[in-house]
Amino acid sequence: MKSAIILFAHGARDPEWAQPFIQIRERVAQQFPSTQVMLAFLELMQPTLVEAVAKLTHNDVEHITLIPLFLARGGHLKQDLPRLIASIEQHHPTVKFNVAPAIGEEPEILDSIARWVVAQHRLPNKKPANQ
Repeated sequence: MKSAIILFAHGARDPEWAQPFIQIRERVAQQFPSTQVMLAFLELMQPTLVEAVAKLTHNDVEHITLIPLFLARGGHLKQDLPRLIASIEQHHPTVKFNVAPAIGEEPEILDSIARWVVAQHRLPNKKPANQ
């Protein structure tokens, strides 16, 4: 069975916003060289989740691990994502999804963020990134 990974993010008007997600996609793809790893966006950027799945199914993918790159399960993950997946499953009934939790629900992610915050606090006289 051919499988793929979709990293699912919100999307933004500014294309630079996607850079961290592109880097994550590249790092994941290096770990799985024989697996297609794609980014997909809820809105404002391409490809959408529907477009990404269509491309993957065109390449005979039957199993997709969907990783929501959201810190928390808000309305987008509670309502929008299930509706999208239900619609996709109607159009691509042979595709099976494994939907991971939001990344912010994982203790190791929260620990990493907390360590980074502590390190930032300990840096003397560092100017904010937006100045």
